[in-house]
Amino acid sequence: MASMTDVARRAGVSIATVSRVLAGSESVNAALRDRVLTAVRELNYRPNKVARSLRVQKSTSIGLIIPDIQNSFYLSIVRAVEDVAFDSHFRVFLCNSDEDVAKEALYLSHLDDEQIAGVILVPAREKQTPNTEQIRHLAERAPVVLLDRRIAGLDLDTILTNNVDAAYDGVTHLVRNGHRSIGAILGVSDITTGRERFEGYVRALADAGIPYEAEYVRQVVPKEPNGYAAAQQLLALPNPPSAIFTGNCELTAGVLRAVCDLNLNMPSDIALAGFDDMPWNVIVRPGITAIAQPTYELGHVAATVLMERIAKPAKPLREIVLKSKLVVRKSSQFTDDSGHA
Repeated sequence: MASMTDVARRAGVSIATVSRVLAGSESVNAALRDRVLTAVRELNYRPNKVARSLRVQKSTSIGLIIPDIQNSFYLSIVRAVEDVAFDSHFRVFLCNSDEDVAKEALYLSHLDDEQIAGVILVPAREKQTPNTEQIRHLAERAPVVLLDRRIAGLDLDTILTNNVDAAYDGVTHLVRNGHRSIGAILGVSDITTGRERFEGYVRALADAGIPYEAEYVRQVVPKEPNGYAAAQQLLALPNPPSAIFTGNCELTAGVLRAVCDLNLNMPSDIALAGFDDMPWNVIVRPGITAIAQPTYELGHVAATVLMERIAKPAKPLREIVLKSKLVVRKSSQFTDDSGHA
């Protein structure tokens, strides 16, 4: 087993620095933190906690790992998971991976060390990563439920939304409102939501007889600054799109900021539709057309499935796909205040 000294030696830092990073201290600069987390992953370092030898009591804690606590999409999910856990007399350890596989690996190790009863995980990546075997190992000891995204090569309970069909409906709505040049700002292709929403976008264009143009697509880590940069790029093209379709609320917020900075009007200069119906979608003007995902239901179902799996480990695995719906507002077409065309 690797020790903290081994991690410090591999990272080229002091043991105190390693300790501060593992404790989540913000006093360590980003470069040193990345070196320590890389060493932790490479050495498969596991903290030698006293709790490891105290395995008599059954855990009443579950872990919830999400990619971005600042993304409003996850707030309702967190609330739903906490509600189910509370009713089942469990407590929740909330972890924020920041879409970072190294940080995700560290939290997985911490939760395993705590002898957690089960984990709900929104994976940082879908494809095989250094974390895949770690998650497989954890799932052999405690139930793991995947939420919102899959992990390639792992058969686990999985709760998703109908990303392909929902994206198809959103892009088709833009087509039916007269748009033939439709840009897309989506999550990266090795995240389930990014890949599947791209598939729905391409399929909608094909069914409408619109050629796919790669220059109209940007796939980025789904955070607001990346949405802003991608929108700036699309709107600076010699022939910019007349509409943009976004893959989540963070990317939508980035597009809105770019549109504002460029003094453009919606929907006359640029139409907009995207995933996640946030409360602010009805406050901004014009209101934002959005695909409303069943966020509370996602968290509630995931937590319920986890509780059932904890109680009955031999139950057959399930993949549950929940449906989203398109909510039309003026950012994509001129409507009355009720949202009807």
